[in-house]
Amino acid sequence: MRRWGLVITLFYAVILVVLLMPALTYLTMGIDSSGWHGFFEHVREGYTTWATWPILAIPVAAEALLLFLRVDTTQKRLKPRTRLTVSAGMAGLFLSVLSAAALLCIWVIGKDDHAPAIFDDNPLTSILVVCVFFWLVWSVLFYLISRDSTDPVTRAVSWLIRGSVLELLIAVPAHVIVRRRNDCSAPIATGFGITSGIAIMLLAFGPSVFFLYKKRMERLSAKAAGAN
Repeated sequence: MRRWGLVITLFYAVILVVLLMPALTYLTMGIDSSGWHGFFEHVREGYTTWATWPILAIPVAAEALLLFLRVDTTQKRLKPRTRLTVSAGMAGLFLSVLSAAALLCIWVIGKDDHAPAIFDDNPLTSILVVCVFFWLVWSVLFYLISRDSTDPVTRAVSWLIRGSVLELLIAVPAHVIVRRRNDCSAPIATGFGITSGIAIMLLAFGPSVFFLYKKRMERLSAKAAGAN
């Protein structure tokens, strides 16, 4: 089963690298006067930017954590707190991304290309502060709700699927609105919202399918052992 977990993780990494970078470029820039040549040039620049690869590595690492650090409930013993902490931190991280992206998409619907006032002085610091705040809030909330659960990873997957669907329901209409208004930089926010929502949804779907397959194989193995 660990081999299949590795296959799913690698497949998810390929999807992120091959599909989502061109999708983000298309959503934010479209096909300008330079045509497809200019579009592929922008994609190439995205791949050659060093910051792209750490951003892609984070969800791939989270996918591996979801698949390989699931809490073992086959034996009666105390629930491992370390794994719950990892699950809470991971779920909080991606729920914070979804929350920040959804709020940003709502903002650009009403405020055009103007950034919130808190980002005027030091945009990078302000973005980090907002993301860390959401991360802490969601991580603590998830930990408190899941501390008595025997399978927090499954709960984390459920939260991420629901959160990504809700975020996409906000980001997609917002992108249509700002595109029709011909805004300059607002599509960057909504494009990020759409691609991040898709990435996190795929991240959650991989483990959910894997766990269903694992349970099915365990039932078949138990049935075969009982027949013998």
